Amino acid sequence: MDFAVGERMPFRRSRFGSVTGTIVDMSPARTGGRRTNGCIIYMTVEDREGNTVLFMVTPSTYVVEFETLSLGMTCTFWYAADAPMPLSYPPQYNAVAAAQEKGGRMVSVGYFNASLVNDEQTLQLNMDRRVEVRTSNNQYFQGSPGNHTLVVTYESSTRSIPAQTTPSKVVVLCA
Repeated sequence: MDFAVGERMPFRRSRFGSVTGTIVDMSPARTGGRRTNGCIIYMTVEDREGNTVLFMVTPSTYVVEFETLSLGMTCTFWYAADAPMPLSYPPQYNAVAAAQEKGGRMVSVGYFNASLVNDEQTLQLNMDRRVEVRTSNNQYFQGSPGNHTLVVTYESSTRSIPAQTTPSKVVVLCA
């Protein structure tokens, strides 16, 4: 399907959902009543409405700026909206990415097309030579970040549709 220059593509639903809340419990995953090797941690998050969500943080979860998550910290967790999940209460998701809430810092997680516009067409990236583009294990990414799932860190954006920003850092989730 081709679109003329300046014509917007049809709206697509994000592949990722997110929950922002306070970490109220952290515990290592258990298998058969025994602790696992400590590589998987369950984080219980309570959102602003008092709802509880359980996130499984694994070695493949990208944590922005490699911050250490801890009890009482307000964070946003992103998960694959189309991934299978157990039908349980509280809801349980595998965390794809996590970021501590910090004043002045915004984080967006999602698929960005070749024009560096996200699926929802709400954010467009303006890249310049100063923008760090890395992989999730902090190596320099050796290609175009377009047509990948990205974790974008930025401080401000325009009020246009889509909003435009020059990010401070882009992390390519190569999975």
